[in-house]
Amino acid sequence: MKILYNNKKAYYNFFVSDTIEAGIVLKGNEVKSVLAGKINLADSYVVIKNGEAILKNCYIPPWQNPSNWVETRPDRKLLLHKEEILKLERKVQEKGYGLVPTKAYYNKGLVKIEIALAKGKKLYDKRDVLKEKAVKRDIERELKNY
Repeated sequence: MKILYNNKKAYYNFFVSDTIEAGIVLKGNEVKSVLAGKINLADSYVVIKNGEAILKNCYIPPWQNPSNWVETRPDRKLLLHKEEILKLERKVQEKGYGLVPTKAYYNKGLVKIEIALAKGKKLYDKRDVLKEKAVKRDIERELKNY
């Protein structure tokens, strides 16, 4: 398994709980572009519409120099089982939950997207997390020097 993109911004802005693996529908040269690591999931999100999971605002640049203009942020369908989509839809209807892509990776000849059920963090939650990281880093530094 080769990780193509890791969405660190998702872990900073959201409390991430359940994760699920989904395939993604790509066209022709988008696969080459993704395998070259030119995918960006930073501002993307997943919506469930008409029983289908749709990835929105995912940036995949065209491969090399395209002869004609290609849209770089079209909606892309995610491949999930019907039961998984219904389960995610029920959880998203709860207050404050959303679906966020956390990783893009290449596994057994296929490009996969890891989707996480996430709940937004408040500003004070983000500060607490940064403070905890700083404390842990200081403790490890002291233990290393001891």
